[in-house]
Amino acid sequence: MGFRFCSLASGSSGNCQYIASEEYRILLDVGLTGKKIIQCLEGIGEEIGKIDGILVSHEHSDHIRGIGVLSRRFHIPIYANTKTWNEIKDKIGVVHEENIRVFHTGEPFAIGDIRVKAFPISHDAMEPVGFSFYHDQGKISVATDLGYVDDRIKAEIQDSDLLVLESNHDVEMLKMGKYPWYLKKRILGDKGHISNETAGNVIAEMMEANAPIRHVLLAHLSKENNFPELAYETVRGILESRKIKVGMDLNIDLTYRDRVSKVYDVCKSF
Repeated sequence: MGFRFCSLASGSSGNCQYIASEEYRILLDVGLTGKKIIQCLEGIGEEIGKIDGILVSHEHSDHIRGIGVLSRRFHIPIYANTKTWNEIKDKIGVVHEENIRVFHTGEPFAIGDIRVKAFPISHDAMEPVGFSFYHDQGKISVATDLGYVDDRIKAEIQDSDLLVLESNHDVEMLKMGKYPWYLKKRILGDKGHISNETAGNVIAEMMEANAPIRHVLLAHLSKENNFPELAYETVRGILESRKIKVGMDLNIDLTYRDRVSKVYDVCKSF
């Protein structure tokens, strides 16, 4: 079984990622209804009652919608930093005191045998974070809802066996689309979301800097300003233009807003 990952949902309509060792199971964000999450877990042969913790990246509704009800019903601890807790406490209903867990951004902690490190990112939230997860020799990193990717973030996600990286929009589709200007400006800004092109360049730069990544899942694709084939082909094109062979040097897959991904075992070859 090893060290596993599955994207249960990724996008502005709801986000939830599943990370598991043989003994411990974590959800990162619960931006769907509790009922939907239970169904998604059952679809990959897992049970909500076996979840050992829910991590929260930031307070936006597409990341927290179902955390309160799942915590109350199944007695699951919720982990968030202080500023995020202050933002979500009045939005998720009563959480039992013993299930309120506070982590400090940048300081590693553990949920069972899964080691966790939250790192700061730029987004229009109080204290948004990405995460890296470690188990045995495996590393999984999740970096979405990013306004930009700097060297500090690259250092956190380098050498990941599996990287979940935002590839939110095609810039021209966004500029020409129906969104109002204030929303376009937000998405394109330093506290918004990164584009397909930016994602491709970030991956290429890391590969060229001898910080190889084995497998990348493109995430948080916009329904209005992107589509899966475009995200994949844009990123693949950038990599191959820089002599990085997709399928040989690294693999690329997609996450989905309306269905689960396949289950990846990062301790085995893909």
